[in-house]
Amino acid sequence: MAGRSIPVENKCSRCLGSTCCTYTTEALGSIRSKADFDHLLWQVSHEHVEVYKDDDGWFLLIRGSCEHLGDGGACGIYADRPQVCRDYDNDWCEFDAPAEAHFTYHFASYQSLLDYCRKRFKTWGK
Repeated sequence: MAGRSIPVENKCSRCLGSTCCTYTTEALGSIRSKADFDHLLWQVSHEHVEVYKDDDGWFLLIRGSCEHLGDGGACGIYADRPQVCRDYDNDWCEFDAPAEAHFTYHFASYQSLLDYCRKRFKTWGK
């Protein structure tokens, strides 16, 4: 699908996986200290929770489909959907390229984040 020029308004109707409705993200603010990363280790230890960093900062990524996602990817409450869904802009979306392609760092497990922490903080665990 990458490389095609599809009008923005038609992307949703051509998307087969409704990818944007299968996770949520939450901005985490500044993540710098060992305590910040220790807290992230706790978060990423939970099922379906990941952490990533991109050009906009650090984010918590929680995998899980919206309960209103119907068969075929249609929204079951479209007329009454939350404001965040109404505000969603698909100028760029996963139909264009996987979001992971823009991640500077991506940690889907405790161990992967712990390995990063040990490299970033030479005194980690000491």
